[in-house]
Amino acid sequence: MRLVVAMMKHETNTFSPVKTDWQRFLEWGAYFGAEARRAYEGTAMPIGAYLKLAREIGAEVATPVAAEAMPSGPVAAEAYALMSDAILDAVRRGCDAALLDLHGAMVAETTADGEGTLLERIRALAPELPIAVTCDLHANLTDRMVRNCTALIGYKTYPHVDMYEVGEQVGRILLRAMKGEIRPVMGWTHRPLLAQTLRMGTDDEPMRSLIAMARAEERGGLLAATVFGGFPLADMPDAGMSAICIADGDRARAQAAAERLMDAAWRQREQFLYRHEDLAQAVARAKAIGEGPVLLLDHADNTGSGGTQDVMTVLREVMRQGLEDVAVAAVWDPEAVRQMAAAGVGATITLKLGGKLDMPSIGRRGEPLAVTGRVRTLSDGEWIVRGPMYTGVKVNMGPTAVLDTGKIEIVVVSRHHEPWDQGVFTSVGIDPRHKRYLLLKSRIHYRAGFAPLARATITCDGEGVTTSDNDRLRFEHVRRPVFPLDRLNAPLEPRS
Repeated sequence: MRLVVAMMKHETNTFSPVKTDWQRFLEWGAYFGAEARRAYEGTAMPIGAYLKLAREIGAEVATPVAAEAMPSGPVAAEAYALMSDAILDAVRRGCDAALLDLHGAMVAETTADGEGTLLERIRALAPELPIAVTCDLHANLTDRMVRNCTALIGYKTYPHVDMYEVGEQVGRILLRAMKGEIRPVMGWTHRPLLAQTLRMGTDDEPMRSLIAMARAEERGGLLAATVFGGFPLADMPDAGMSAICIADGDRARAQAAAERLMDAAWRQREQFLYRHEDLAQAVARAKAIGEGPVLLLDHADNTGSGGTQDVMTVLREVMRQGLEDVAVAAVWDPEAVRQMAAAGVGATITLKLGGKLDMPSIGRRGEPLAVTGRVRTLSDGEWIVRGPMYTGVKVNMGPTAVLDTGKIEIVVVSRHHEPWDQGVFTSVGIDPRHKRYLLLKSRIHYRAGFAPLARATITCDGEGVTTSDNDRLRFEHVRRPVFPLDRLNAPLEPRS
């Protein structure tokens, strides 16, 4: 048996000014052939699960590409072609099945439905090929994606700590189907609901109940059931919440389960909206908390959703209110890192930190923050994730430095990286367990590595292209009407 196992992942924020060229994939991790297998075998990723299943059955494996980039703007045509063409070439050479680790919210310069376009092209080459797909919980599911694969599934956790398990689940469904043991059929639907990412944490309501419903459907006999929160910052027609279920031969059963899941989501639509708080008030609340660590979430500049990671709004307010014993992860500013490296460890330096990128989609220019401090640490920025999310994956933040103002230690990086693992601090000599405040440019993924440390968590409404304020964003391509851009009170429920 010959299997094509591949990974092509990007969560596209169409409002982000950060370019997603091929270099951006290389910076996070882009590998071809045997190198792709070596990079991800043994990791807690869907592709790692696929490779384990292939070993179990003694299959020959082709790994044409394994590539991922941190969320940012639309994927450049060249980058999309390099990845998708590698997969298509492997299928063209002949295989018995394809197991694909995708995201589900990739918008490229050449297609608004990056995954659907890839799957459609594979299906045109091999009309009967069994195809298994894993997607992120934030996938914007499309009809093209569903029509052109055999079995599609998504994560049930946010932070995404079940990636391996989900990959193994859908891989086993496909292998059982190839043996003739089962006949997987899918039913899916969506609702006109742009849920906000801050309201999708699966430990919180309303997502917790929806995930429990999906698990109950699986215990009741479905092969798989997935609720997708969607990615609302990808301004494309199919953005929003959806559900997909897989049954053994009974499509009506799968469809009915998907409808039940989306009916429940629609009834709770108001709960998927984030309620804002004045920034100064939020920081003042944090200051009044006696013991730490207190987590301060700079969510509007979350690079894990496409933020520039160099907006200084929240850090400026933290400094204005005089918070002490703060560690910040992380500010993207390659120029500042170079300046600190030139000055050397121990040197005192004044920097215009951050504010290097303008954000025309929200009408904001970059505003650097003048900061004086001592260069505490210089690093190559490389470390291995040991926490429960992306376990075993090598992180490369690029040349990295720590600026210590006396009250605040700021991790400054040359490559974007969301802080979901304590390694962002420990790799540069900071022990986050003993800080009073941890200022993180994150939304929900921080929970994977930092929730066990937190005495309290404060959401800070700063500026950035990952804002939860829909009034700041100009949606042009999403299907309308859609809640909450349009106030839909009747049960308007378009079927797939």
